[in-house]
Amino acid sequence: MDPILQQLHKEIVSVLEGLDSTQTQLIPPSSPEKWSIQQIIQHLCLTYAFTEAAFEARLAKRPPTRAQPTFRQRIGQFSVITLGIFPNGREAPERVAPPRVVSPVCGADLALYADDHLTRIDKLANQAEALFGHGRCISHMILGPLTIHQWRRFHLIHGRHHLKQVRAIRSAYRLSPKT
Repeated sequence: MDPILQQLHKEIVSVLEGLDSTQTQLIPPSSPEKWSIQQIIQHLCLTYAFTEAAFEARLAKRPPTRAQPTFRQRIGQFSVITLGIFPNGREAPERVAPPRVVSPVCGADLALYADDHLTRIDKLANQAEALFGHGRCISHMILGPLTIHQWRRFHLIHGRHHLKQVRAIRSAYRLSPKT
């Protein structure tokens, strides 16, 4: 697996370590409207699934996107991908908002679910890079056309943004990760 996605996987496993299916349902104690740990990971996996679909669609079409990023998209790319700053307080697009939890899942199973997605993204990213090279080739719904490296960085930065939320929930309930 690419080192960037491998690092993300390692951080996901670490933050979910030791959580049972009851603990993954915890939410920030002062914000009952916020997502639970499981919903946060489900949100990440939904973004991975949309990335997989975008990669598959572009690979099927064959040529890389011809779209050029707008000025606003370039600013977003620089902020998120280059500087590693993910904006707080934005509502997730509806298509990647997690559903209400019906079946609670333990942390280890959530980590496996995320790993399955990251493995598929890695495979598709490698195929796209082999076919399209290192230029912008596949568009992100908000950040516009990105290179494969930028896609990997995006998922790392986005993942870290949400894993910080999981760590805060763990801390609030005094559920220190086993390290």
